[in-house]
Amino acid sequence: MSAKPSNNASNDIKKDEPKNDFIRNIIREDIKEQKYEQIVTRFPPEPNGYLHLGHVKSICLNFGVAEEFDGLCHLRYDDTNPTAEKQDYIDNIEKDVQWLGFEWAGEALHASSYFDQLHAWAVQLIEQGDAYVDLQTPEQIRDNRGSFTEPGKPSPQRDASVQDNLQRFADMKDGKFADGEAVLRAKIDMSDANMNMRDPIIYRVMHQEHHQTGDKWCIYPMYDFAHPLSDAIEGITHSLCTLEFEDHRPFYNWIIEKIGFDIPPHQYEFSRLNVDHTLTSKRKLKQLVDEGIVEGWDDPRMPTIAGMRRRGYTPEGLRDFCARVGIAKADGVTDMRLLEFSIRQSLETTTARGMAVLKPLKVTITNFTEAVSQWQDLKADSVAARFDEDSQTLWLTQPKHPNVEMGEREIPFTQTLYIDQGDYEIEPPAGYKRLSPEKPEIRLRNTYVLAVTEHITDDNGDVVELKATIDPATLGNNPEGRKVKGVIHWVSADQGVPATVRLYEPLFSAEDPSSVSDVHEALNPNSLTVLNAVVEPSLAHADAGTRFQFEREGYFISDSEEHSSDKPVFNQIVSLRDSYKPA
Repeated sequence: MSAKPSNNASNDIKKDEPKNDFIRNIIREDIKEQKYEQIVTRFPPEPNGYLHLGHVKSICLNFGVAEEFDGLCHLRYDDTNPTAEKQDYIDNIEKDVQWLGFEWAGEALHASSYFDQLHAWAVQLIEQGDAYVDLQTPEQIRDNRGSFTEPGKPSPQRDASVQDNLQRFADMKDGKFADGEAVLRAKIDMSDANMNMRDPIIYRVMHQEHHQTGDKWCIYPMYDFAHPLSDAIEGITHSLCTLEFEDHRPFYNWIIEKIGFDIPPHQYEFSRLNVDHTLTSKRKLKQLVDEGIVEGWDDPRMPTIAGMRRRGYTPEGLRDFCARVGIAKADGVTDMRLLEFSIRQSLETTTARGMAVLKPLKVTITNFTEAVSQWQDLKADSVAARFDEDSQTLWLTQPKHPNVEMGEREIPFTQTLYIDQGDYEIEPPAGYKRLSPEKPEIRLRNTYVLAVTEHITDDNGDVVELKATIDPATLGNNPEGRKVKGVIHWVSADQGVPATVRLYEPLFSAEDPSSVSDVHEALNPNSLTVLNAVVEPSLAHADAGTRFQFEREGYFISDSEEHSSDKPVFNQIVSLRDSYKPA
């Protein structure tokens, strides 16, 4: 059966309305005309790297239309190049697709499973006079291909007999040629305006063991040959691919026609997903991994699905993003902020709250013992708390989410706290609304009104500690006779847990990193900032891979690989808010 992703109604756009784009309109027309018994699509990655953001759009489209039209979607590995493909990539591709919320029809398929059939069809092309073995060197083939203004030059072997070509192709298969000494080419037109039609190579010699077929073959089909024929074998009705394959469609149609199928597949191209400050070249991403510029394919800065998953992006948010981008016939560039908007939307009602101080500033409450001794008598009726005498801790009970039922958490309030360094300024800038010598009062979230009485500086003049008092009558109550503006978050210095927090900027400072020849020159040196933070205990004790909103800071996830309760590690997902709104 095809995919049925589980969606939160608040996360995805217009789910009750049918999607309307040119591909879906083509499918609707085909169904109306009863062209096919069933709609069949496929997602066909080459397992030569990890899937990235661009693949998400293709996954959502192929699996999405299959679901919408009661069809099937296959997962097929176009594994025709054993030098670049690994089982690790296959395993991660399957994990990525499932994590996004989709399931493929039956077992995952491999183009390599069709090698016998593809070889037989190659022989058929030779027998029809539609293919020949070329013995030119790779350099000669390239030089003789011509240009956009000049036709190509035919190979000396182009007009060899069928028998000679069959023998040479058999010799290729039997390992009698070294790599690069012989190729099988389709015989089409060396003067065609489309360079892809100038006798493209369809088989090459590669003395390389294959991860699926072992050492059975020393010749392997080219992608452009294997792909359309694999579509035909699997009964694909709508072969959906990105616009860079538009020039390949004539050969797709040529090979399908030459082999002959009762119900041929058809290729349709849509715009690829281009996001600013994002690179989706698997080759260049692999370079970053190989050179240790990032920590691996799943580095949270990477635009891979594995990286986005570790960063804390949600599958709902990614699907919503793709729905907002839509399907078009022309390429464009999407604002990264739209992706962040979709992720933020998906997190708003699904993540528990918590307090984390990313840049701690010590606060000592000088009247703590006296003030807290009166908490039961002076608190508001709405306040739920308990006082632990041994640790001198007031444990405040608060909901994990203000508007969604997620249970409760206990927050420790002690004599010594941490607030964020940015919440106190000796010389505040214009419009500053937090603590300063001129504005010494503020409310600590969920607790008392705090009044700073003294700030202590180091030799550099930086504030290193605040002395303060709390108003004992303000636990859940407004102070009498005055209005205190502003609320800040805090963490107990005694009960809080030291944590590593990673903040992220785009990995690439260049708006279009693909246009920069040297990938190093496109990198953002500030893509990662590591902070020594302090978090409330409920955050530290969460399982790895748990998402939170750090109040006033943003959305974060406990790292899936490194987080533990004694050494918490959190990755920033997205900021708390942004002025950006989708059109």
